[in-house]
Amino acid sequence: MLELQHVSYVAPDDGKEILSDVNLTIDDKFVAITGPNGGGKSTLAKVIAGIYPVSKGKILLDGADITALSITERAKAGVSFAFQQPVRFKGITVKDLVTLAAGKKITTAEVCTYLSEVGLCAREYVNREVNASLSGGELKRIEIAMTMARGTKLSIFDEPEAGIDLWSFSNLISVFRKMREKIGGNIIIISHQERILNIADKVIVIAGGKVTAEGSKEEILPALYADAAKEAACSVLMSKVEDK
Repeated sequence: MLELQHVSYVAPDDGKEILSDVNLTIDDKFVAITGPNGGGKSTLAKVIAGIYPVSKGKILLDGADITALSITERAKAGVSFAFQQPVRFKGITVKDLVTLAAGKKITTAEVCTYLSEVGLCAREYVNREVNASLSGGELKRIEIAMTMARGTKLSIFDEPEAGIDLWSFSNLISVFRKMREKIGGNIIIISHQERILNIADKVIVIAGGKVTAEGSKEEILPALYADAAKEAACSVLMSKVEDK
């Protein structure tokens, strides 16, 4: 379980408060965090992972205070973070990465099992180099296989749909559904995508650096989509006025 108690984050370069007094308890298996661009979603994910330091407040993981821990220390404590754009490693194979993620020596057969779980043909990928020959969708699935191999308490994905095509995104949804069923810990996904929000156990809305709504998808999504439709209609109206 993850707890955020009165968490704030102030950007060091300009002193702007990006997160303000955020209080959250995340104990559902699959949680989606959404909201407008610039609202603080990705910042919140990076604060939880330890990439950005907390300016105020506390972060607890299963009751243990991890506020002062570095990103490396939080990783050891059981926090995984997947960036929008996965890193490519020239000279390192897929098997190497999954083995490193597992944190112990595992067999090729075990690596292949993880790759199969994310919809990749193990025979074709296990010895592939993690370089420019892999597509964004392939890299995202390899990253998820690494997360599954780690088996951490908390897995965070920052806009996993970024930079991939529609076909790859459809496959990614299937992978997340399977991951939700098999993973032992909690999953947090930062996303705007309706198909991701629809498979979440809980949806949290972040806007203006604050939590503006949280609850089940049945409670949150209708109002969220209604607000989005109003904003779209206003945008169209304003563009017509400007054209005149």
